[in-house]
Amino acid sequence: MSESNPRRKPTIRDVAVQAGVSRSTVSRVINGGHWVSPDARVAVEKAIVATGYTANHHARSLATGRAGSMAFLLTEPQHLLFDDPTFALLLRGAAEALAQRSMTLVLLVAGTPAERESVAHFIRAGHVDGVLLISSHESEPLLEQLLDDGIPIVSCGIPLGHEGELSTVSVEEAASARRMVAHLRDKGHERIGMIAGPDDTPGGRYRLVGFREELGDRFDEARVQIGDYSFESGQAAMTRLLERGVDAVFAANDRMAAGAIAAARRAGLRVPEDVAVAGFDDSGLAATHEPALTTMRQPWEQISAQMVNVLLEVIAGAEPRSVILDTELVVRESA
Repeated sequence: MSESNPRRKPTIRDVAVQAGVSRSTVSRVINGGHWVSPDARVAVEKAIVATGYTANHHARSLATGRAGSMAFLLTEPQHLLFDDPTFALLLRGAAEALAQRSMTLVLLVAGTPAERESVAHFIRAGHVDGVLLISSHESEPLLEQLLDDGIPIVSCGIPLGHEGELSTVSVEEAASARRMVAHLRDKGHERIGMIAGPDDTPGGRYRLVGFREELGDRFDEARVQIGDYSFESGQAAMTRLLERGVDAVFAANDRMAAGAIAAARRAGLRVPEDVAVAGFDDSGLAATHEPALTTMRQPWEQISAQMVNVLLEVIAGAEPRSVILDTELVVRESA
């Protein structure tokens, strides 16, 4: 432990620095030592002694038995659990996958500092064997805490700033965006705009990357607006894009696409005759919307099932790995 701050409790990060290994390697050692080389195990054990690190209750519980449950962790405001249909799909899929293994899913929401503190305490106490991280924002403080505590985690989407540090299950974000833009171009659209998601989320960042790549030298920064995945932000972004004369818009999720269509109608435009609109997710809203949305379908059941499978591997001590799933272009009436 650092002499400059003798009262700070040493963490897995301190052990990792001392041993010259990653946090995930330290976590695997304290959770049973599987998939760790003898040299790395010795280095970690020496570093534990040198730093004075004491394994938390969670790590000790892994050595003696399992809680038989996993956490479904949503690091978003509580209302989004009900407003965003993608979370409900993932929740249902994870619950079904765990039920097949006679395990329980525990829903945890941490959208405020107080909720983060409560959730961190709950997880550290060993009430769950691992965490399914459903929403990931860059610089999320709770993720840092859980990694430092050696909690087994699998992230839905690539956790920005922590690439390679934990296991992930994601879709081909950039490639999917490229495919949608190619579809819009094939339909004859030349002035294509985008409503991107927040840049601190993997979907927001990488779908914009794909949009930019597909357009190449025809990419125009003025035809990109940023939303927050909500219907309202899609409306506002579309209003600004219409001022730039777009003839098609790709929204980074279906809720923003629905908001974009509402804004187009308010401006007296027809969809898709005057302006085409496409989304991303196919979470249920797309098929029932009027007009039905052209979108990129994410394999929700596969995502949930793979997250559970991979988290069980991590709990058993496996090294972090990434699972990347394909999406499907679903062409409907809107584009």
